[in-house]
Amino acid sequence: MEISGGIQASLAGRYASALFGLARDEKQIDAVSRSVESLGQALADSREFGQLVASPLVGREEAGKAFSAIAARLKLDALTANFLGVLARNGRKSQLAQVIRLFGRLAAEHRGETTAEVVSARPLSDDQIAALKTRLKARAGRDVTIDAHTDPSILGGLIVKLGSQMIDASLKTKLNRLAQAMKG
Repeated sequence: MEISGGIQASLAGRYASALFGLARDEKQIDAVSRSVESLGQALADSREFGQLVASPLVGREEAGKAFSAIAARLKLDALTANFLGVLARNGRKSQLAQVIRLFGRLAAEHRGETTAEVVSARPLSDDQIAALKTRLKARAGRDVTIDAHTDPSILGGLIVKLGSQMIDASLKTKLNRLAQAMKG
């Protein structure tokens, strides 16, 4: 696996790699991937869940209880539910969003896909994501998974990172280039 070395360089990467390795050993990659995806969606949708994960005031025991309740509510598989408990007990709940993202990259690599990180000023529609996947697949020569984020500061356009390549077609960059050209 070509990207796992780089992923393991971070704390969240080590947790993501451990979860992925356990899922692979237990032949549960698909089930864990679905659970991790549900968890990521819940984190994106629920402001309260995001605050729980980010708050240094929530202790390990309280985080463990909350994660257990969330796992039950989301009907997560047992491996992912246990993993959430480990994050809470180890005081690493703040790493959850990064672990989810990195686990997705590991799972995509396992499926033979490449992950493209895409930054846009506003959330992309399903049609836009599908069109982007098609264009990136033609460029990469393999299936591409989109890891989309929003950053209103780019004003418009996209920034796409595909492997070692970066395509910056953001309005902010274009305006900065224009400003530099006008300065002489």
